[in-house]
Amino acid sequence: MKVMQWIALSVALTCLPFAACAQGKPSAKDARLYFVWPQNGAVIKGAFWCRFGLRNMGVTHAGDTYPNSGHHHLLVDVNEPINPNEPIPQDKSHLHFGAGQTEARIELPPGKHTLQLVLGDAEHYPHVPPVISEKITVTIK
Repeated sequence: MKVMQWIALSVALTCLPFAACAQGKPSAKDARLYFVWPQNGAVIKGAFWCRFGLRNMGVTHAGDTYPNSGHHHLLVDVNEPINPNEPIPQDKSHLHFGAGQTEARIELPPGKHTLQLVLGDAEHYPHVPPVISEKITVTIK
């Protein structure tokens, strides 16, 4: 084996465990994340209760490492895909519900907005494969 090939192989094998750890925990193959309310196309006056639904996995607190469980993240007006190798960001467009909440009162400015749910593991990484709801659109009057 040539020296450069050996070095490349050594680096790859050394980094492999770290790359595997950087990703989220496994998800149930039949897990489903969805909005209970609002529904796609809803026209809402003012603040509203957003209710999250999850099937075939459990909801727990951030930091809890129970198998087949995670906590909700609500993406508001996010167009970029979530990077499966990085924690879900936390800002005004990426809302974290690390206390295990399954609903939240949301206040958005008037206009059209997109909403999408992502289930994160104990460390806020998306599961593998990701458990993501359909993106819905709501209009705030």
